[in-house]
Amino acid sequence: MITTSSCRILLRTATGIGGRHALKALVARGGSSPSSFYSSLGSKPTKAFYPSNISQKNQQVVFKSALPIEEDPIRSDYDSSAIYSGSDACDKAGISSLGITGPKVIYKNQTFEELFRHEVKNNEGKVANAEYGDTFTVDTGKFTGRSPKDKWIVKNIGSDSDANIDWGKVNQPTSPEVFDELYEKAINHFNTKEECYVFDGFCGANPKSQRKIRFVHEMAWQQHFVTNMFIRANHESDLQGFEPDFTVINACSQVNEDWKRHGLNSEVAVVFNVEKKCAVIFGTWYGGENKKGIFSMMNYWLPMENPPQLPMHCSANVGKGGDSALFFGLSGTGKTTLSADPHRALIGDDEHGWDEHGIFNFEGGCYAKTINLSEATEPDIYRAIHKDAMLENVALKEQGGKLVPDYFDTSKTENGRVSYPITHIDNYHKPQMAGHPKNIIFLSCDAFGVLPPIAKLTPEQAMYHFISGYTAKVAGTERGVTEPTPNFSPCFGAAFLTLHPTRYAELLKEKLQKHNAQAWLVNSGWSGGAYGVGKRMSLKITRGCVNAILDGTVDNTTWEKDPVFGWELPTSIPDVDASVLHPRKAWSDPKEYDTAQKNLVGMYVKNFEKFAGKGDVDYTQFGPKV
Repeated sequence: MITTSSCRILLRTATGIGGRHALKALVARGGSSPSSFYSSLGSKPTKAFYPSNISQKNQQVVFKSALPIEEDPIRSDYDSSAIYSGSDACDKAGISSLGITGPKVIYKNQTFEELFRHEVKNNEGKVANAEYGDTFTVDTGKFTGRSPKDKWIVKNIGSDSDANIDWGKVNQPTSPEVFDELYEKAINHFNTKEECYVFDGFCGANPKSQRKIRFVHEMAWQQHFVTNMFIRANHESDLQGFEPDFTVINACSQVNEDWKRHGLNSEVAVVFNVEKKCAVIFGTWYGGENKKGIFSMMNYWLPMENPPQLPMHCSANVGKGGDSALFFGLSGTGKTTLSADPHRALIGDDEHGWDEHGIFNFEGGCYAKTINLSEATEPDIYRAIHKDAMLENVALKEQGGKLVPDYFDTSKTENGRVSYPITHIDNYHKPQMAGHPKNIIFLSCDAFGVLPPIAKLTPEQAMYHFISGYTAKVAGTERGVTEPTPNFSPCFGAAFLTLHPTRYAELLKEKLQKHNAQAWLVNSGWSGGAYGVGKRMSLKITRGCVNAILDGTVDNTTWEKDPVFGWELPTSIPDVDASVLHPRKAWSDPKEYDTAQKNLVGMYVKNFEKFAGKGDVDYTQFGPKV
């Protein structure tokens, strides 16, 4: 038996995720107006189509306006929902080929309303009375961040992945035999269950490199999470013939008791098999493992496209004139906050690609940190927390007989999160693609208080700092991190790079040279002293620096060259105290700053030794001087 919603909206069906892209391309290239396009739909039913079906010439254009050219379908009209029941439920849901045949009820691509009812019925969390609407809240137990030491990739000897993956601490190898045991364990677990949740969706707004992704989950909130974070189908019929490029089987309630025999790190296991196009998850309930696992796969797939595409751990937005910008940085550096700009349209907050036509989002939603969140400081994110969003590891307090989120209570974790569909941002960029970026911003959270709030980089310096990827691991983003820790993360995303960092660096170099983009370093970390002595840069200061870059006012200032780092520092930025712009002046004792600077420079130099002589150019000469 199959039950689906009986009422569909033709307009929504015809202008789904892919349909909107095609419509934007048609209008931007001088085709029919939106109204005439809609009229043609009314006379002839049109099946929703996806970016992968759009002709190559229409796949991407430079959109000159950040403003919408037509209204999106009503959010609650998203519906590719199906419920399969009976002995052939797994066949109908497409998971029997995985070996999962036990469940008699499969909830596939449930609507937000249906997921909410399941979450409440299953007692999977609590309903928080957020200011802009009730929001479901979950607690992921002891795992409130990723567990990178428990991530493994199968080393299939002689395979393409064996030859291309950068094996080491990030991409830890395990054997096909271990994967097969864990796979069987996951399948056996799901075969004991009466029901489960299946989500079929997409990763990547670019039709040329878009991937079809399937998730098999135990709980409704997990399907809710991936529904928020990945690109959704608008109608069940859009998924006919869906053959996943990759499948994630999440058996989070189970642990791997044989981890010592398997040579793994703990009873937690997140294991990817590239050739079998499948991953299994054990022992961690953290939602981010789902999203970041697929991001790692995109980092493997895209550079090997023809021509190669650059996957990036960055956020992106676009101005009304079509000027796009990228914000590189690790968790906690401000990617999500700074890209959510009321004067610009958001493309995405975390994962993007860059090809020969421009940039594009990988995801369909945002995953923002909630620590110290307020409407005054981060209005877009604060207002996005309402129905359909989901809070993760956020403290709740009783207030007036209701449970209210307390974003300032970090007793559980400093890595409290909210996931929400990108449509919750009022001025999101509906095409989810834009032209080549004008500005590229490297965000760093400097725990030593040495780096300036803003610095202008030469193209060669940009390469050095992209490969270095200096920041600090911010408390709570990874298991075991309780305070900021110095961290050099190549490409500002080493944890997700499946290939050698220089592969991505060479791609960025080509993009910078070809499209004449300006690179900047923006420090959202400490000023006036190291962590524990100085103060964290206020959002006002960081936002002021970013605004000056994006609106061009930074071009009106004068510049001074830093004698150690070699980059240029502005003498003034609107609404930013000039004393902060030169970090040495912000310290009460300049000699202590000099000592801290010398220590940090030494770390830069030592870290870069492993990249010396790699690639076409040795960028060591463009780093700081000892």
